[in-house]
Amino acid sequence: MRRFVGTMIGLALVLTPALAWAEGAGGGYKGIAQIYFSFITAVLIYGVHDTFHNRNVTIVGAVVIIGVMFGVLLPKG
Repeated sequence: MRRFVGTMIGLALVLTPALAWAEGAGGGYKGIAQIYFSFITAVLIYGVHDTFHNRNVTIVGAVVIIGVMFGVLLPKG
Protein backbone atom coordinates (compact mmCIF):
# COMPACT_ATOMS: atom_id res chain seq x y z
CA MET A 1 0.00 0.00 0.00
CA ARG A 2 2.85 2.39 0.77
CA ARG A 3 4.38 1.73 -2.62
CA PHE A 4 1.04 2.48 -4.32
CA VAL A 5 0.59 5.75 -2.42
CA GLY A 6 4.19 6.72 -3.15
CA THR A 7 3.69 5.97 -6.84
CA MET A 8 0.51 8.06 -6.98
CA ILE A 9 2.21 10.99 -5.25
CA GLY A 10 5.19 10.69 -7.59
CA LEU A 11 2.94 10.65 -10.66
CA ALA A 12 1.04 13.66 -9.36
CA LEU A 13 4.28 15.60 -8.91
CA VAL A 14 5.59 14.58 -12.32
CA LEU A 15 2.36 15.41 -14.18
CA THR A 16 1.62 18.72 -12.44
CA PRO A 17 3.85 20.82 -14.76
CA ALA A 18 2.20 19.20 -17.78
CA LEU A 19 -1.18 20.37 -16.52
CA ALA A 20 0.13 23.86 -15.84
CA TRP A 21 1.71 24.19 -19.30
CA ALA A 22 -1.33 22.85 -21.16
CA GLU A 23 -1.77 24.60 -24.49
CA GLY A 24 -5.06 26.33 -25.01
CA ALA A 25 -6.07 26.19 -21.38
CA GLY A 26 -8.50 28.98 -20.63
CA GLY A 27 -8.56 31.12 -17.55
CA GLY A 28 -7.43 34.45 -16.31
CA TYR A 29 -5.21 35.92 -13.67
CA LYS A 30 -7.98 36.86 -11.23
CA GLY A 31 -7.10 34.17 -8.67
CA ILE A 32 -3.39 34.91 -8.43
CA ALA A 33 -4.07 38.65 -8.55
CA GLN A 34 -6.46 38.29 -5.63
CA ILE A 35 -3.83 36.43 -3.60
CA TYR A 36 -1.18 39.02 -4.53
CA PHE A 37 -3.36 41.99 -3.59
CA SER A 38 -4.37 40.29 -0.33
CA PHE A 39 -0.74 39.86 0.71
CA ILE A 40 0.22 43.40 -0.30
CA THR A 41 -2.79 44.80 1.56
CA ALA A 42 -1.92 42.79 4.67
CA VAL A 43 1.67 44.08 4.64
CA LEU A 44 0.59 47.70 4.18
CA ILE A 45 -2.06 47.50 6.91
CA TYR A 46 0.46 45.89 9.26
CA GLY A 47 2.81 48.82 8.63
CA VAL A 48 0.10 51.38 9.39
CA HIS A 49 -0.95 49.46 12.51
CA ASP A 50 2.67 49.18 13.65
CA THR A 51 3.08 52.94 13.24
CA PHE A 52 -0.06 54.20 14.97
CA HIS A 53 -1.10 51.35 17.36
CA ASN A 54 -4.71 52.46 17.21
CA ARG A 55 -7.76 50.27 17.80
CA ASN A 56 -9.67 51.86 14.92
CA VAL A 57 -6.82 51.05 12.53
CA THR A 58 -7.05 47.40 13.60
CA ILE A 59 -10.80 47.25 12.95
CA VAL A 60 -10.65 49.04 9.59
CA GLY A 61 -7.65 46.92 8.57
CA ALA A 62 -9.57 43.72 9.25
CA VAL A 63 -12.53 44.98 7.21
CA VAL A 64 -10.28 45.95 4.30
CA ILE A 65 -8.48 42.58 4.33
CA ILE A 66 -11.80 40.72 4.29
CA GLY A 67 -13.01 42.93 1.43
CA VAL A 68 -9.88 42.24 -0.61
CA MET A 69 -9.97 38.50 0.10
CA PHE A 70 -13.53 38.20 -1.16
CA GLY A 71 -12.82 40.34 -4.22
CA VAL A 72 -15.07 43.24 -3.28
CA LEU A 73 -12.28 45.82 -3.41
CA LEU A 74 -10.38 44.41 -6.38
CA PRO A 75 -10.49 46.12 -9.77
CA LYS A 76 -12.97 44.58 -12.19
CA GLY A 77 -11.60 43.08 -15.35
